Amino acid sequence: MFNFLVTADNEAWDRPGYEYDRSRFLEYTSDDIAVRFRELKSPQIHALTELPCLFAYEGTTEDVRVGRLKKVRLRSNNRLLYIEPDFDPRIPPIPFDRIKPLQAALDIRGWELTRTHWAIKDEDLFEVLMGAGLVPFDAVNAKVGKASLPPLSAPEFQANSVGAFVEKVLNLDHGGREVFYRGHSNRTKYRLEPSIFRKDERGNFINRGAEDRMYRELLVSNSVDFQGDVYTLDRLVRMQHYSLPTRLLDITSNPLIALYFACKSNLDHGGEVIVFSMERNRIKYFDSDTASCIANLTRLPQEGKDSIDYSGNDVRKFNKQRAVKQLLHFIKEEKPFFEGRLDPRHLRSVICVKGKHTNNRISFQSGAFLLFGHDATLDEHGTPEIAVERIAVTNKRNVLSQLDQLNINESTVFPYIENSAKYIAEKFAFKDS
Repeated sequence: MFNFLVTADNEAWDRPGYEYDRSRFLEYTSDDIAVRFRELKSPQIHALTELPCLFAYEGTTEDVRVGRLKKVRLRSNNRLLYIEPDFDPRIPPIPFDRIKPLQAALDIRGWELTRTHWAIKDEDLFEVLMGAGLVPFDAVNAKVGKASLPPLSAPEFQANSVGAFVEKVLNLDHGGREVFYRGHSNRTKYRLEPSIFRKDERGNFINRGAEDRMYRELLVSNSVDFQGDVYTLDRLVRMQHYSLPTRLLDITSNPLIALYFACKSNLDHGGEVIVFSMERNRIKYFDSDTASCIANLTRLPQEGKDSIDYSGNDVRKFNKQRAVKQLLHFIKEEKPFFEGRLDPRHLRSVICVKGKHTNNRISFQSGAFLLFGHDATLDEHGTPEIAVERIAVTNKRNVLSQLDQLNINESTVFPYIENSAKYIAEKFAFKDS
């Protein structure tokens, strides 16, 4: 395996250090590797420094460098990854023309060279480069494989029944903060990210580049359903309900609903319930200005979002950018009196929002949402604003049976006639004892 690091900064690899946005980490990285780096503690950071590295620039004209990472640190509340490159003195810069024929062998996809990101590839960098005559034999190091990666740590709390789960929930001390929950049916697969940011098994974004078009297509094809919605956030909530990928992540104030979602599928895999807690004054509502700013990012084309420069501290200069002006136009469509200035910190944040209960499903599930800003990430172990704890869930079939006795089942969690019919048919189905 090796780290593949790409940047658009033409002088990045000539400096002693460089910062990557955490959201760009693990792009174009296969699922089975990415899951080992879901958290970034000492074992994971050590593993990153053990891997060989290929340092590249966006485009196909600059030389690439080979080396390792001398240092990896988390900064800015875990939003940034600071690295210090350490180039191998035995290997001179390699012209990209010599790397191009090796792209398939190194699992470097063509479009990767148009985006700043940090991938981890499951290929032997030195074996490929040595085979092409690009590195001397004495520069080859031992191969680092998946077996040497740190395992995914298990949650501190475990539950194998509804009673055990409720006991764990009631014993958690949140210091008066408001609490929400989310259930994952496969704790080794799912991450705390909204569906619009999700990737396929090879680490490619599935829907991210078409966010604005999907939003408009659903409005065009089902305009009547959205007639009563005032804000873009209202529409996103409804679209989430209809399973369109959005920048919303569902959470609930009812722990038993989260427990149901942790058990309802992937019955042979361990599930988990994630417990979020936050100060009440940090929770936003459907008409929040900050929520409007983030929600309307949906309407910006991807190239517009990618063009926004967040570096620097000059808010006035930030607001003069073309894409930011376009975003402000969208916000003023729903809020004509909105002040004509956007705070870049808000656009890259993750906030908790209580939306309108526009249908029975949201009402029964006691639904709320985490709304993700531009390339925003929520650290799997939480942030200073949003604390995260986990409860592992096993014995899922028994838990589902117990939840059914509490009237939490397919019919009540998804209150539509087709789900009720399906539940009733299964409940009264003949079972050969």
